[in-house]
Amino acid sequence: MAKTKKGTNSVNLSDAQYYFNRELSWLEFNNRVLSEAMDQRTPLLERLKFLAIFSSNLDEFFMVRVAALKQQVEAKVSKLTFDGRTPQQQLDDISAALRPMAAQQHQHFEKVLRPLLTKNDIHILDYIDLNPAQREYLDQYFHEQIFPVITPLAVDPSHPFPYISNLSLNLAVVIKNPETDEEFFARVKVPKVLPRFLPLPRDLSIQNNGKPSLWTGVPLEQAIAHNLEALFPGMTILEYYIFRITRDADLALEEDEADDLLLAIEQELRKRRVGGTPVRIEIQSQTPEDIRSRLLQDLDLSENDVYEVDGLLGLRDMMYFMSLPAPELKDVPWQAVVPNRLQRLRDPLTAGLPSELEDGKDFFAVIRDRDLMVHHPYYSFSASVVKFITQAAHDPDVLAIKMTLYRTSGDSPIVNALIAAAENGKQVSVLVELKARFDEENNIYWARRLESVGVHVVYGLVGLKTHCKTIMVVRREKDRIRRYVHIGTGNYNPKTARLYTDLGLFSCREELGADLTDLFNYLTGYSRQKTYRQLLVAPVNMRDRFLELIQREIENVENGASGRIVAKMNSLVDPQMIAALYDASRAGVQIDLIIRGICCLRPGLKGISENIRVISIVGRFLEHSRIFYFYNQGNEEIFIGSADWMPRNLDRRVEAITPIQDPDIIKDLQEILGIMLADNRNAWELQPDGKYIQRRPSADSPESSSQNILMQMAMGVVTDLPHPIEVKQPLPST
Repeated sequence: MAKTKKGTNSVNLSDAQYYFNRELSWLEFNNRVLSEAMDQRTPLLERLKFLAIFSSNLDEFFMVRVAALKQQVEAKVSKLTFDGRTPQQQLDDISAALRPMAAQQHQHFEKVLRPLLTKNDIHILDYIDLNPAQREYLDQYFHEQIFPVITPLAVDPSHPFPYISNLSLNLAVVIKNPETDEEFFARVKVPKVLPRFLPLPRDLSIQNNGKPSLWTGVPLEQAIAHNLEALFPGMTILEYYIFRITRDADLALEEDEADDLLLAIEQELRKRRVGGTPVRIEIQSQTPEDIRSRLLQDLDLSENDVYEVDGLLGLRDMMYFMSLPAPELKDVPWQAVVPNRLQRLRDPLTAGLPSELEDGKDFFAVIRDRDLMVHHPYYSFSASVVKFITQAAHDPDVLAIKMTLYRTSGDSPIVNALIAAAENGKQVSVLVELKARFDEENNIYWARRLESVGVHVVYGLVGLKTHCKTIMVVRREKDRIRRYVHIGTGNYNPKTARLYTDLGLFSCREELGADLTDLFNYLTGYSRQKTYRQLLVAPVNMRDRFLELIQREIENVENGASGRIVAKMNSLVDPQMIAALYDASRAGVQIDLIIRGICCLRPGLKGISENIRVISIVGRFLEHSRIFYFYNQGNEEIFIGSADWMPRNLDRRVEAITPIQDPDIIKDLQEILGIMLADNRNAWELQPDGKYIQRRPSADSPESSSQNILMQMAMGVVTDLPHPIEVKQPLPST
């Protein structure tokens, strides 16, 4: 990676000091999520939601990333990361960075959010604070609804320590035989099949000016804890303490040794349900040393794996309260807009029937007019992507549909349309990625369902995850065959399309159709396509093409022209891509990066990255789209697609990124980037030390939330927009 730039000394860009650690950068991202929960500008129940997301993110982080590091330590792996850390050093640094965050999370819930909930008529009570009537109701509820589900498990020489399932809440109970004074230890699992929070009926809820509260109730574990006598009749309950376990949940799959990938993954999923090695225990801070030591010994954990909690454990369950009918405590609901060009489409299911829209076009005619870009969730997923596939499924002139599925919803209208297409006699081929983490079971279900109706299902390539988001529809039109394509940045999942920001391009450009034909042949057959006309495909040509585009900006600056790169993605980890950006910065190329999550590039270093600025946008929608802009001396090139700049995306996944050629869409994408770079509500600026500082509007400037502006633009109510991307100079920090 060492480079020499004209007029400067050689710099070793592989030096660890120029890179942030991947895991610590991720923790910084999750800390920004936590900040949304602590931001007074965020509606109260949305703050609970962000608190739940913070906890859920941490669970997955331990199940996958921490578990992998612990395995490396156990295997005595001493290899350094590109930022110069061993696996053990990473675990130590993770612990040091995370413990204050976790403590802050629980303290904020108990000291700030819980009182605010009470003030807003939502009462999460402790069992000891219930009045006699409330206790009587919950005691009866316990015996009728909870008691039959619970199985207390003794721990003694004849009863070994029971298996503790992943992410389960448990009670460690100490009991005594009153006749012998002998003490025993038992474990009671809080059943996941019951709701975590138990509401009281309206007549027993706390009253506010004579009216029942919005919600009054208690956590499930407290209802169990205060009825333990029913589980251990004749015994004396001495004490109980709540704890929670996190286990390794990544799949250990040897693909090249699996005769049947689907069966192999099903077997691994059974192991995941049982759970791997424990990697974390969360316990109440008041848990005494003898109970704590016993749990650690029986679970084979160390003190470094213990996270003490003051208050409720398992705050991911706070998402429960988002279902309350309290719109004043939530974001204003967003209803995705149907793009203008799709508002008069004929319904493919009523084709040929009398309709007031008989003069409307079909989807294919819209695409033939010119390329179409949709931006979710601002524009409707169901009125665009779902409608495109549905029309293809029922159009008599469509001959074939080919598609990649990485993640989809449990009640997927996409899959239902593919099934309808197969039943209508069309050739349907679908690549279902069985290795999509934590969606494997759902994908197995849909793969089997598709196969049962005659869809040709492929499970991907050995050693590679298929992560690209592509559809190709082959249609007979007069005396020719035309290919219609959709290339996107996000999954074909109607549920996440309402929560994630993603882009999709519809086109019938011949070069893209030919490229997707080659790509699908690569995925389903023995093709080893090495060149593509327009697509950037990983792991074939994507890395090299991006490096060429960066190098071109460097050469333009060295020849006296302007150089400008703007890239938006989820994560930037790849050392080679980071080194190339450092080279560009040292040459004088102005670079703005919009990186939602992990960023291992260190901006603002004198002589290295002083021309690079990095922001992260965290808001009501999860920023998921990938956009790559290169100035190219005014002949701008801009791309969208499925890949981040991470080794896994560039080397170990099948990814597809498409160039944008339509001038109007290029302008739209520039406008989107410009709006995001000017964000002073949800944007955070990465500092050279790895910390992020949230932007705040100055006294004389209004608050500018990029996501709010894009919602207003979709509704057609915005006229005063931030300037598009400034090419010669970066946009000033707000």
